[in-house]
Amino acid sequence: MGDSPIQFHKIWIDQCAAAEGIRERFGLDDALRYLIGEKLFSFVQASEKDTDFATELPSFVAEIRRLFSGAEIRAFLDHLERTKFFAPPEPEPDFDDLDDDPQDEPWLENPVLGATELLRFSRIQQLLQE
Repeated sequence: MGDSPIQFHKIWIDQCAAAEGIRERFGLDDALRYLIGEKLFSFVQASEKDTDFATELPSFVAEIRRLFSGAEIRAFLDHLERTKFFAPPEPEPDFDDLDDDPQDEPWLENPVLGATELLRFSRIQQLLQE
């Protein structure tokens, strides 16, 4: 490699290797959370603006599908969907909590950001389950 510039769009190769170590040391859930929940989401976001990342995305997805079974990926995505994107409503507030502003929810302040994340999640679901 020597003097060649760092190719950030190829960082997924190291991230996949790291995920294998995480799986061995900390378990399947941590490895999935790291590789799909963090790194793939960031990579997909970068690919929306950078053609180098977009070109690498199919290879990254193929390696994730090699590292984890379809059932493992589906179970993780289902869990993510339930807990992050379609979380059950909060329980009714206590009377002591009536002073809380219902606008405290960050997704209420920026619904476009929430919609963008949901669309990105949907795209990741499609990529991983093809």
